[in-house]
Amino acid sequence: MTPLSRRAWLQAAAVSPVLLTARPAHAAPVTPAEKKVVIDKALAFLKTRQKENGDLAPDPRAGGPGITALAVVGLLRNGVPATDDVVAKGIKFLETHIKPDGGVYGQGLATYTTSLAILAFREANTGGRYDKVIAAASGFVKSLQFGGEPTDVRHGGAGYGNPGGRDRPDLSNTNFMVEALLAAGVSRDDPSIRNAVGFVSRSQNLVSEHNRQPFATKTTDGDRGGFVYSVTEQDNEKSDKRTPTGGLRSEGGMTYAGLKSFLFAGVGRDDPRVRAAVAWIKRNYTLTENPGMGQAGLFYYYHTFAKAMDALGEEEFEDARMVKHEWRRELFEELKRRQAANGSWVNENRAFLENAPELATAFAVLTLSYTIRRAG
Repeated sequence: MTPLSRRAWLQAAAVSPVLLTARPAHAAPVTPAEKKVVIDKALAFLKTRQKENGDLAPDPRAGGPGITALAVVGLLRNGVPATDDVVAKGIKFLETHIKPDGGVYGQGLATYTTSLAILAFREANTGGRYDKVIAAASGFVKSLQFGGEPTDVRHGGAGYGNPGGRDRPDLSNTNFMVEALLAAGVSRDDPSIRNAVGFVSRSQNLVSEHNRQPFATKTTDGDRGGFVYSVTEQDNEKSDKRTPTGGLRSEGGMTYAGLKSFLFAGVGRDDPRVRAAVAWIKRNYTLTENPGMGQAGLFYYYHTFAKAMDALGEEEFEDARMVKHEWRRELFEELKRRQAANGSWVNENRAFLENAPELATAFAVLTLSYTIRRAG
């Protein structure tokens, strides 16, 4: 570099914040000790809310054994021993809900609660003690999956599995089903997983060989690549999930659920469906709200965010503004900031029962298990 060109560069640098701004130092990874402080506070709170029979739901009709299963999974994945009262009593409570048909449920929500119970029993499956329970439960969950013709928009999906017949399928229940079946040892090549991937594909705001649904042809640039809660909403003209163009709104929690399902099921990162989902996430990366939903379902959003980002495998995620995020640290700090003095979390938005601290705390605890990179 000549003296003149060097001087010109320095003069430009003197007025250019872009040239002079150093890249921020990397944030230190979350340590087990840091996380333990937060988890211990949450565990102390859950001890005050658990009923003598092991139930953690605020009301037997509110989530059935699902909230208890969610908390048990989160606690075990954070290193809380199976002998801890909350965990041990929670597992016993789940055992009392095992049905002759293999399901694990109370008054409804059979897909959701059985799927979460599979995850809980798998975490507690020392010496194979729950092998038969898990196998029966996975068979039950498969029985709730919509079959019929592959051209049926519902094919491969799962709804709540409430008594009285099958209801409409949605991406939320389907994503829990996929995760549970794979955790139970079902092969990615099993028809239940392949068919579920087809349903997940039809739930994406993306026209492709896998999705010819009318709503996808009406998507906006902002919604493209994201996922919708229920493709059946496209036939409901009064749905608040419809867009002015006649499409369906992409939502944060559902987009991470869809991406997670693809990655868990073995859809490659170079697949156009995965690339489109990641592009939507780059445009909408945030931990302050559930994109498309505001504060509604925020803690559900955190847990699908964590699982999908972990599966994506990028420790530093670059958004559309080229801002790099050490997402595990950011997620930990956000949850730590939101934790109440009594160790709980609660969503002031009442949607999806997240105003119940038992549910919000269960989601938060499970989410925290992803804030430290697991070995292997």
